[in-house]
Amino acid sequence: MIGAAYLAHEGFARPLAEELARAGRSITHWHGLLALSPEPPAPVAWALDTWTAPQELPAPSVKAAADALRAIQRNWGLYAAGQHRRAALIEARLPPVKARPLNFPEPAPTGHLGAWTLLAPDLLLASPTKTSPFINGRVQFVEDKEGPPSRAYLKLWEALIRAGRWPQPGERCLDLGASPGGWTWALARLGAQVEAVDKAPLDPAIAAMPGVSMRQESAFGLDPHQHPPVEWLFSDVICYPARLLALVRRWLEAGRAPNFCCTIKFQGETDHDAVAEFGAIPGAMLFHGAHNKHELMFLRLGAA
Repeated sequence: MIGAAYLAHEGFARPLAEELARAGRSITHWHGLLALSPEPPAPVAWALDTWTAPQELPAPSVKAAADALRAIQRNWGLYAAGQHRRAALIEARLPPVKARPLNFPEPAPTGHLGAWTLLAPDLLLASPTKTSPFINGRVQFVEDKEGPPSRAYLKLWEALIRAGRWPQPGERCLDLGASPGGWTWALARLGAQVEAVDKAPLDPAIAAMPGVSMRQESAFGLDPHQHPPVEWLFSDVICYPARLLALVRRWLEAGRAPNFCCTIKFQGETDHDAVAEFGAIPGAMLFHGAHNKHELMFLRLGAA
C-alpha cells in the first residue's frame, strides 16, 4: 500500500528523506527520485511535488495502461524513471499536456493535472491529485538573457508564482543582499519601488533602473524600527539560517513589512531545526523550487 509519493529535486533526495523521517513518514522504496511511503501525505518542503492519492494499476499492455489512466481523468504528467520506451508509448496514447514556459508574471496553470509512472513493465503508479500544477513540479519560464546580471531572478519568479502574489506597481520593496541585482531587476520590472541593500554595489545598469535606490551597507545593520514601512521584504543574503531567522523575527516584531520572501541557505548539512522554526512562524510557506540549490524559500504573506 502506497499512501503518498514525494518527488525530490536531483541531488536533494537526502534532505527530503531526513525531512520525511522527522515527520514520521517512512520510505519503503525509491523509484528514481520518487520516494514511496505507506503513510498518508505530509506537508514537506524538500519535495518538488507530492502525489497525494497514488494507486497501483495493472498495465498488461500499452493500450490497457493508457485506457486505465483515461478512465480516471484526462490530464496526466509522466515521471519517467525507467521503462522509457514503454512509458513513451503509453504517453503517446494520452491527451497531450504541454509544459509551456510562463511569461512572468503570468499565473500558474489552474487545470487539473495528475501524475503517473511505470513501476514495472506491467504496473503503473498513478495519482489523480498532486500538490504542484506543473509536470514533475518543474516550472519553466521564458528567460531574459540580457537584462538581469545573474540567473537568481528565476528562483524569485518561481517563489512568487507558487505563492500566487507579487509586488504591484508602486509598492515599496526592500531587497536585502541585493548585489549584483538580479532580484532588484525583477522587482523593478514589476513597477515596484526597490531599495537595494548590500555592502557590494549593484550592477550599474540595475542601479540606473527607474524606481531603484541603493544603500551600500550591511542588511543586518538596518534597524526595522527606524526604517519606513515597506510592502515587501526580500532577502537573498548569504548567511547561516539562524542569522536570517533572527533578522526575519526582528522585522516581523517591528511590523514594518507584511510580506516576506527569503532564501534560507545551507552550508554543509541541512539545518532542519532552523527550518522547523521558520515553519512555526504563522502564515509561513517553505519549499524547495526547481531553481533552488541547497536552500529553501521562505514566504509569509500578509492580508491581500
